[in-house]
Amino acid sequence: MKWFNLVGYQALWFALVIGAGRGQTGWPLLAGVLFISIQLAFSPGAAAECRLLGMALLFGMVVDGVPSMLGWWRYATPAPSLPPGGAPAWILMLWLCFATTLNRSFSFVLFRPLLAAVLGAIGAPLAYLGAARGWQAVALPSPSHLAVAWLAVTWAIALPVLAHMAALAHPQLVERPS
Repeated sequence: MKWFNLVGYQALWFALVIGAGRGQTGWPLLAGVLFISIQLAFSPGAAAECRLLGMALLFGMVVDGVPSMLGWWRYATPAPSLPPGGAPAWILMLWLCFATTLNRSFSFVLFRPLLAAVLGAIGAPLAYLGAARGWQAVALPSPSHLAVAWLAVTWAIALPVLAHMAALAHPQLVERPS
């Protein structure tokens, strides 16, 4: 299941980002719903995992919605969004799909908050820069150092918090580091 989760998430990342860059997010959003449904169907604790998804959605609304609402950056496909003018549905779907990786393909960050913070601070800005420069899914301000700083700080907080929630969701599945 870890490999399906990893490959599925990466495929969805590309589908959603490329789709957003082209203004075509319908099918990728549907694929995201299917992916999450499969993850929940095989989850030993679907209710706890749904709480994790809810927290990921809230983080997405803040991390991606605030810059959008303040006009710091623009999304190629901004609607529908939550809240209005905030984070678009396609990027919120990315947050939801990413949350499903935490007890599966990204489980190595559980109980390692420093590792999670460092990976969040480095990986998220790189992903956003790739989405901006490779597929024009988001237009970051120029120069982009403030956007990169925002993403680094917010993801350095979000990833350890989400990883902690994921560990609480499925404690029986998680091996603590020795």
